Amino acid sequence: MDQRLIMSEPRITLIGRPGCHLCDVARETVTAVAQEMGEQVAERSLLEDPELMARYAEMIPVILVDGRQHDYWRVDADRLRAALRG
Repeated sequence: MDQRLIMSEPRITLIGRPGCHLCDVARETVTAVAQEMGEQVAERSLLEDPELMARYAEMIPVILVDGRQHDYWRVDADRLRAALRG
């Protein structure tokens, strides 16, 4: 059985905050790649999680793939595709 079918969490997480222009740009790229690859995206806001704020405040947007930091500030679509494949 494909392990992705058992996992309850999306493989991609976008960490940002409302009003962040770079977050909006990253969301467009991440959403397009996720749709293309058949993946889901979860979004988390720094404003709702003090731990995320402490860890990523100067790095947003941050993209996690399978719970690990993948990119921050800018998202490269080809690099994200490769991470999802590998």
